[in-house]
Amino acid sequence: MESLPDSVLLRILSSIPALELLLVCRLVCCHWRDLVDGAALWILKCQQEGLTGVEAEEDAENWQNFYFLSKKRKNLIKNPCGEEDLEHWGEVENGGDGWKIEELPGDFGREFPSEEVHKYFVTSYEWCRKAQVIDLRAEGYWEELMDTTQPKIVVRDWYAPRRDSGCLYELCVQLLSDSHHVLAEYRSGTVTIPEDNDGSWTEISHTFSSYGPGVRHVRFEHGGCDTRFWQGWFGVRVTGSSLTLQP
Repeated sequence: MESLPDSVLLRILSSIPALELLLVCRLVCCHWRDLVDGAALWILKCQQEGLTGVEAEEDAENWQNFYFLSKKRKNLIKNPCGEEDLEHWGEVENGGDGWKIEELPGDFGREFPSEEVHKYFVTSYEWCRKAQVIDLRAEGYWEELMDTTQPKIVVRDWYAPRRDSGCLYELCVQLLSDSHHVLAEYRSGTVTIPEDNDGSWTEISHTFSSYGPGVRHVRFEHGGCDTRFWQGWFGVRVTGSSLTLQP
């Protein structure tokens, strides 16, 4: 192996699973450590697995982190569409008649833009709110990554009214320290949807970047109510919530 040129050795190493590269191969010798720590190996692995492109070329200063973030990219919000009732949602505020889960499109509603979404949460005549707190370390995002690379934290949510009722909607997302101190925050403000509406779904999104070291949790909260104060579930509908970490 010592006689192999680096180009051949890189090809061999690129066929090894990423975690074994870090936990095993990197410890073999100083030369292997330098190869594992260098950009060339991770560029090759990204190319082999189709993770390269304009985004990577322009934005990924650390190709190893880019590789892991791309492989781990997933929605960290659990039960975003109500398929498990209110499971995984905490700090639930059940104003009026409380939260309810309904099938799309629902009464006086519209179909969702994605065929993969079948249900939504709907609010009542007083404020309904619910939240999730995501532990980033538990999801596999280590401290050095969060403090040094500071991957983009992208939040998305979808909301819609009934066509026969106006409603209010709010979204609040907080980046929290280990002790749950707020390090950064996004608030949508209160979105007012008039009674004269077409019932269409609207996406709201925000990207956190360059937020500084210390982020260990993300708190996601949304909710709303109707503006007619009718008994039942005439308030804002929400579904398809997502939170992802991206290079």
